[in-house]
Amino acid sequence: MGVSMSRGWRDDCPGQTLPLLALLMLLKYGPAGATRPPVTAALIAANALVYFRPGALDAHLPRLRRVMFNPHLIIKFGDLRRFFLSSFYHLSEAHFFMNMTSLLWTGVELETSMGSSEFASMVVSLLGLSQGFTLLLSKGLLLLSNDVPYYEYSAGFSGVVLGMKVVLNAQAGDVVRFGVAIPAKYVAWLELLLVHVFNPEACFIANVGGILAGLTYLWLKQGPEPLALMFSGVADIVSQPMRFARRLVGSTDHRRGRSVRPHVAPVPRETGHGMWRCTTCSNDNSRCVDVCGMCSSPHPDHAFSRRQHLRDGGNSGLSDEEIRRRRLQRFDR
Repeated sequence: MGVSMSRGWRDDCPGQTLPLLALLMLLKYGPAGATRPPVTAALIAANALVYFRPGALDAHLPRLRRVMFNPHLIIKFGDLRRFFLSSFYHLSEAHFFMNMTSLLWTGVELETSMGSSEFASMVVSLLGLSQGFTLLLSKGLLLLSNDVPYYEYSAGFSGVVLGMKVVLNAQAGDVVRFGVAIPAKYVAWLELLLVHVFNPEACFIANVGGILAGLTYLWLKQGPEPLALMFSGVADIVSQPMRFARRLVGSTDHRRGRSVRPHVAPVPRETGHGMWRCTTCSNDNSRCVDVCGMCSSPHPDHAFSRRQHLRDGGNSGLSDEEIRRRRLQRFDR
């Protein structure tokens, strides 16, 4: 289950969970015939690159302390970098591993059922909604004299993952947890409570914001027509890079000679001035006749005339040598 921690981000096991995460991805993506959703894999790769910061990437990525989500700094200074980038940063490797395993299982299920374009637009929507709800809840609690969430730092992809779980559960009926059938709409709330029972350091407001984001996304998706059109437009914009990639791969295959053209049967070509060209010997014939005057082959489009020609003793089964002889006679005229 993904969490968004607010304290205790000291890394106790650097580099030890990455092989295990790679193994889980191999089990999910590796078997023959398995679906391999690209957007889910790309999200996991992006989070991994941000957390492990390999090579020269380390010098170009902002440090964790400069992008952690903080409602006070976002509202006071309009720090949109904290608003958007904090979801891709994690406070420890255990935090990273928990969020990515949740993203792996939930993302594969959703992307397979929704399609990559719609799934990508949903992730973008959930990211903005979950961060927005966290901001609103923190500000609301501040007005009620609870200033802890407003000044608290947090990070992690758990808000988006919880929103995805809400969308996924909405596609199912009752869900069995611990041997008990639970209505799907309550499953995310139950998981939220369990997370905070076993991990009190998890940022409760951020996770609640993720669940509210999922519920809002479902309401907007199924709501008034303008909102549905808006989400369709977002999906279309997000799908453009994937369409370009498919066209690029297709053109590469074509240059390598791997394109396959279907065989199309020849059809008699109309040559104008009331003539048609025989597909057997290329002789031009009048449209008034249904049988080639050179090789006696019938016009393929005139099935009735062909049967009549065969009944009258016509012969369309000339040998190749006879057709060749008649063709030469035609060009010697």
